[in-house]
Amino acid sequence: MSWSTQDIPDLGGKRAVVTGVTGGLGFHTALELGRAGAGLTVTARNPQKADDTLARLREELPDVDVEVLSLDLADLADVRRATEELGSRHDRVDVLVNNAGIMIPPYSTTADGFELQIGTNHVGHFAWTAQVWPLLADDARVVSVSSLAHLQAKGIDLRSLTPEGSPRTYRRWVSYAESKLANLSFALELDRRLKSAGKAVVSTAAHPGFARTELQKTGVAMGNPFLGTVVQQVSALASQSAAAGALPSLRAATDPTFTGGEYVGPASLGGTRGAPVIAGMTRWARDEQLARDLWAATEQATGVTFEV
Repeated sequence: MSWSTQDIPDLGGKRAVVTGVTGGLGFHTALELGRAGAGLTVTARNPQKADDTLARLREELPDVDVEVLSLDLADLADVRRATEELGSRHDRVDVLVNNAGIMIPPYSTTADGFELQIGTNHVGHFAWTAQVWPLLADDARVVSVSSLAHLQAKGIDLRSLTPEGSPRTYRRWVSYAESKLANLSFALELDRRLKSAGKAVVSTAAHPGFARTELQKTGVAMGNPFLGTVVQQVSALASQSAAAGALPSLRAATDPTFTGGEYVGPASLGGTRGAPVIAGMTRWARDEQLARDLWAATEQATGVTFEV
């Protein structure tokens, strides 16, 4: 039987936090969690887009407590500020969806000197989750949003998490694939550590398949605005909607039968579209030693100890 938003349980009285709500997937993830009754804290980096998204959510959800939190995952000092601000507003988070991301930009670095994609997609979310951790309810759900692109990664160059950086030539698709493998590896390692510690918090992961979002346009447009528009128009012909792309994240965030370690993606056409089901992953994603090494390297890189 196909899973849909009708299967989301009542979330009344719960607080959901969703990163990156201005690009389509995050908006629809937050929207449906709000429709199920959750109070919403949504994060965004761009103030104008944040205001526009907040207005849209409040129009759709007039009876739901919706707020925006400024968060730049490419700046670890801002990540710390944002987690402190979140803690000053709320004493509990029930659902944490790590959705924000950046895709195939020209070479650049974060405020802390990491290559922008691994630094934003993985390092920022690792530090964010570690510092939000004290706020998580005993039975909270943590969702890490990965991508089909993780299938293209042949491991993760952990030198990209050192002060010196990786000496290899920058290839934007390779770095993107590794950052999304890192998201999935982190989710699975978090699940293993939770189960080992006897915790009831559930760590899951999801990918949207091939969904129409601003990510294709804005990622490419950082180097070529015309190409970004072309990519988005081609995507419109072959992809599913952002609302459909959000379904795997929503199922990962709310399915009460999940106990941790599930990876959810679209069922059809090679995982590019369709109803959300348990998805396949590479041996690299299942590599427990790589996951442990990634965890340790990220703690070292961020200066943030993540004790489960």
